[in-house]
Amino acid sequence: MPDSIIIENCSPTLAGIKTGNIFTIDRSLISDIKEELSELNQCFVDKGLRAIPLKITDKTILIYLYRPEKLKADLSCEEAKAILRKKGYGCDSIESDIVHLIHHIHNDGSFPHEIGLFLGYPPIDVKGFMEDTRKGVKCVGYWKVYGDKEKAEKTFSSYKKCTEIYKKCLSRGRHLSQMVVNTNRVKSIA
Repeated sequence: MPDSIIIENCSPTLAGIKTGNIFTIDRSLISDIKEELSELNQCFVDKGLRAIPLKITDKTILIYLYRPEKLKADLSCEEAKAILRKKGYGCDSIESDIVHLIHHIHNDGSFPHEIGLFLGYPPIDVKGFMEDTRKGVKCVGYWKVYGDKEKAEKTFSSYKKCTEIYKKCLSRGRHLSQMVVNTNRVKSIA
């Protein structure tokens, strides 16, 4: 799997400042999805990061790259739980919630909007988008903002800057594995 695709789509998650990212990759770029994800996860697991396929078709693979500890914290807030429960999630564990999300991706007629919670979007923004995608939008960046515009704009700016830095590092020859922030180590030092 080309490092450039992961860097382009997931730099803030690699840096540990975002919960998760999803991206689609063309099947022609991957010879063996199980092997490629296994190798990727070997590089990531000790650094608090995980990659899983959300949907595999004949032409593309939808991949979810995420920080399990950040996701656990994000989904533990009452606002997130309320949204997920309304959509049929059990909210018992992040693993079961991810399985439920995958089920929604495969079986629903439309893309499940609650996925924003799995990407680290504020629950107020996810709820606003789910209620009416146009009404009450304060700004648009990595997601549509219905809540704290200033905080979201700062977050968008940090994500953009992070991606630019990671792309520059990659162009200078750094390998993806060298650019993944080890949030496990940060947590254990703190």
